[in-house]
Amino acid sequence: MADDAHGAGVPEFWAVVPAGGSGTRLWPLSRRDHPKFLLDLTGAGSSLLADTVSRVRPLCGERLVVVTGTQHAAAVRAALPSLHADQMLTEPSPKDSLPAIGLAAARLEHQHPEAVLGAFAADHVISDQPRFEAAVARAVGLARDGLLVTFGVPPDRPATGFGYIRPGATYPGLVGDAPVAHGALSFVEKPDDALAAQYVDEGYLWNAGIFVVQARVLMAMIERWEPQLATCLRHVAANPDEIDALWPRLPTVAIDRAIAEPAARAGLVAVVEAAFEWDDIGDFAALSAHLPRGSNHPDVRVAGEEQLVFASDTTGVVIAAGGRPVVALGLPEVVVVDTPDAVLVTTRERAQDVKGVVEALTQRGQRDVT
Repeated sequence: MADDAHGAGVPEFWAVVPAGGSGTRLWPLSRRDHPKFLLDLTGAGSSLLADTVSRVRPLCGERLVVVTGTQHAAAVRAALPSLHADQMLTEPSPKDSLPAIGLAAARLEHQHPEAVLGAFAADHVISDQPRFEAAVARAVGLARDGLLVTFGVPPDRPATGFGYIRPGATYPGLVGDAPVAHGALSFVEKPDDALAAQYVDEGYLWNAGIFVVQARVLMAMIERWEPQLATCLRHVAANPDEIDALWPRLPTVAIDRAIAEPAARAGLVAVVEAAFEWDDIGDFAALSAHLPRGSNHPDVRVAGEEQLVFASDTTGVVIAAGGRPVVALGLPEVVVVDTPDAVLVTTRERAQDVKGVVEALTQRGQRDVT
């Protein structure tokens, strides 16, 4: 991780892109060996990972670190051919978001003690680049005051597929049209319908899963709430050749639960209101909003080979990626995904349940299609 002293963007700001997970709610498009972040889900002509890197480049220049598993390292290099060897960290096995982000934070603390890092998931969709950059700049300023900063999206509907953040008092010092920031009082998990409606009424924000923090501050927080993890991460940062031996000792834990939640209770978290459009494309119902309507089927969102799709008296999503005709007749709010070796048929309402199908297939010994 050589610092680019003359790089573009915000001084001493590093973008960390965790590229992990398998996107099981988007099966059978997303698989263990070719997960969601490597797919072009929106028809942009590039993968979600490549889009994420393009989005953060104006802010970080060459101060970029992608963290991925050894299983996906070759595919990440292919998706990002300009990525230098020292800009990628590889995890021997999946350990959720905190070890991945912590691995980069420990390396930055070791090599660049004043670094501020922003952790941006590789599989989110964000539009309005100027507003995104303004939100990050605001977050960096707050992070330099020793806070863990996250982004909260003002909800436009009660959604059960997102976590929520309860905002507190507004931070002073707002200049011009800079994004509003609040203290974060608490983080809550994905709610049911009734609770989601209550959260929206009470002014909660969607948790965008973006974190901005000084590397040394994050490591101090990990030391406070996950001390064994901090010790291992710092040892790996100083002795990278020992990662394979130490990695199995690390807990599998998300940064939200292990760090953000207790830090919020301690008054150490700020949340910047995100004025840009954001979506984590968590399932096929969410994906449908990013797909075009079929030219011959205006009530159906279509992806893949549209000429293979025939839909009549049908609404929903049809993805033709299996090279054969797909016919949907008289089906309301359907989700049909055809691939060469697996077909999914469900409804938009049950889109979140696809993850359970992948788990069931795995338990049945059909890992080859997951």
